[in-house]
Amino acid sequence: MCCELRMIIKNLGKNFFINSSLVILIFLLDRISKIYVINLDKKFPGSEIFASKYLNINLIWNEGIAFGLLSFDQENLYNFLTILIILIIFFIFIMTLKSNGLKKLALIMILGGALGNAFDRILYKAVPDFFDFHIGNFHWFIFNLADIFITLGVIFMILLEMTDKTNNSNI
Repeated sequence: MCCELRMIIKNLGKNFFINSSLVILIFLLDRISKIYVINLDKKFPGSEIFASKYLNINLIWNEGIAFGLLSFDQENLYNFLTILIILIIFFIFIMTLKSNGLKKLALIMILGGALGNAFDRILYKAVPDFFDFHIGNFHWFIFNLADIFITLGVIFMILLEMTDKTNNSNI
């Protein structure tokens, strides 16, 4: 435990400012995009903010987790899910402190996006989603900028695990 604590403190040096800045930048980009879309929706309620052949911007309020999964009508279940998400964010933060290189960058992306969505869950009791990609009548899940960072971070983590020679040699 003592050695792990020393390693974490060592990692908090000059890179801590850069890493924290990246998390804050992702959080702020997410906040700005959501505030912008929420304000546009207030000006033009109930209408699509933007529509094109493959992308619509239309505000919906997601009370579930990623892509609207596990939406609950009961406040107790919603609060339990929110607490669970906050605990997961804490563990991602700890993993970020213990990581380095591209793994740290992937975790920073996940952490910044997760903080953005958790902030909305607490502030609004829902997460504003608005990017709606579609081909014809087939619509993908509606998502936001935080979801993009979380998804990219997870994809990078999977790719890193698949290409890590030390992990693959143990299979």
